[in-house]
Amino acid sequence: MSDLDLKLAKKKKAVLWLGIICALLFAFWLMLVSCTITDFQVSGNLHYTTSQIRQMVESGWFGDNTLVVSLKYNNRSIKNIPFVETMDVKVVNRHTVRVQVYEKALAGYVQYLDHYMYFDNDGIVVENATVATPGLPMVTGLSYDHFVMYEPLPVKDPAIFQTILDVTNMLKKHNIMTDCIYFNEKNEMALYFGKVRVELGGKELLEEKIQQLEAMMAYLTDKSGTLDLKNYKTDSPNTTFTESKEY
Repeated sequence: MSDLDLKLAKKKKAVLWLGIICALLFAFWLMLVSCTITDFQVSGNLHYTTSQIRQMVESGWFGDNTLVVSLKYNNRSIKNIPFVETMDVKVVNRHTVRVQVYEKALAGYVQYLDHYMYFDNDGIVVENATVATPGLPMVTGLSYDHFVMYEPLPVKDPAIFQTILDVTNMLKKHNIMTDCIYFNEKNEMALYFGKVRVELGGKELLEEKIQQLEAMMAYLTDKSGTLDLKNYKTDSPNTTFTESKEY
């Protein structure tokens, strides 16, 4: 084979490889364009917004591409995020990603100096934040002088945390959102809704008291005062509302 033939062969080979590379680059570009996430669905999130969840999922190299997301989170959940137990990411189609958020089971939070300590139904402090989370009640009246992460709040009666969880679950069941749950030294409860204070008393007939509260929520709108449900009885309901400008 002459030198000219060798040069032509090398040139054809170079052109061939150039064509292959261009084809691969075009295919890669086509993949990026055709697999861009346009529909991002999130469920189960309370503490974080959909936008914040999306930033977490799409972080990194070509994070807004469904193919990359599929490879990145294949058989792997997202963990080690504050307030979140785990997040499962699923690619539905070329443009749709669905995220299921499983947040930590929180009963409420207490304020300590400039921080908010979130605890579970055992009273264990599981998160420490500088902002309050909507949808969870602040608990006041508990007596403690310190806290340690991942240990129970050192209160006199640890059983009170189960009571807090019971109250918050009942409120959710009846679509009631309270600003604050207050406990006095006898562990009697009061709920706050804007300028309204609702005295619940002890744990007796708690479900029935919450049901009565639900029936009266429309009446309490824009009111200021105290609703007394401490002596509520199923056979003879006894409730009083005292208007006041103090709350």
